[in-house]
Amino acid sequence: MIFIPTTIRDVAKAAGVSITTVSRALNGYSDVRSETRKRVVRIAEELHYRPSAVARSLVRNRTQTVGLLVSDLAQSPSGHHFMFEVLRGVHDRLAELGYELILVSTSTARQRLVSYLDMCTERRFDGVIVMGIRLDDPYVREVVEAPLPSVCVDVPLLSDHCGYVMTDNFHGAHSAMKHLLSKGHRKIGFVNGYSQAAVSRERLRGYQDTLQAEGMEWDPSLVYEGDFTTKGGELGTKELLQRHPDITGLFFASDLMAIGGLRYAASKPVRVPEDLAIVGFDDIELAEFVTPGLTTIRQRRYEMGQTAVEMLIGMLLRNEQPAGRVLAPELIIRQST
Repeated sequence: MIFIPTTIRDVAKAAGVSITTVSRALNGYSDVRSETRKRVVRIAEELHYRPSAVARSLVRNRTQTVGLLVSDLAQSPSGHHFMFEVLRGVHDRLAELGYELILVSTSTARQRLVSYLDMCTERRFDGVIVMGIRLDDPYVREVVEAPLPSVCVDVPLLSDHCGYVMTDNFHGAHSAMKHLLSKGHRKIGFVNGYSQAAVSRERLRGYQDTLQAEGMEWDPSLVYEGDFTTKGGELGTKELLQRHPDITGLFFASDLMAIGGLRYAASKPVRVPEDLAIVGFDDIELAEFVTPGLTTIRQRRYEMGQTAVEMLIGMLLRNEQPAGRVLAPELIIRQST
């Protein structure tokens, strides 16, 4: 028989309060009503929940340690191309400030077993930078509610203790579409990422709005939902060209998917850019070295990491309010258009 320890999430559910309220009740905060505190303590005892001494004192002590929480790190190698420059920006700035960085991998399944606050307090993080979580992940709500200072990369979560840094994905998609339209393309398909990624929703909105602003009808059959992988880009290109053989332009929500589109085109009698123009998103290193060179939307990934650190340290040391910071993208034109 496997023993599964009680988590703070279990106590919160049984008490009918948030995880933050449980944490503050058990740590003696005065803003929790006496009746609520007594109920939380009683239920915690009944469920045999025992927060560690570390968890009790984390909000009062500093360890000079910041966590970088990445979802599905092992299962999603395709994301490493985007993540590395962000990670480098985080590491370099924290090192300058004298902080240690600890990388932690999680997954949707693990998030259901270990609450965000339990995970962070056991590791004694002063604060956390969060990357890669899906909009339907359990940690989305918990990051917002937790009293621990946190900054999300590419997920627009904002609360008293949580801020975010991301690219202006809407305008990035708008720039990609305007570029294709300026080249005379009028039948443009879109290979998006999965729908539970915040960036996918914004890039789709940019694609739709640009078409509509040009007086062109929005056709859902011109959109394929991929998974940010090269294989997903291949499948999306194949599917869209089969549905609409008259497509002359494709916009991809990531460079890896766009590279998959280039690979599919190379396996068929489809010339890029003569028959099919392709635009990606991210400007990973591979984009410059594939043939033809990939036109793409550059994200300032290293700056995203540094900006996330600046916000987090401002919250920790200067009691600054978290905010949403949006970085401008840049259109990089290469041979694929």
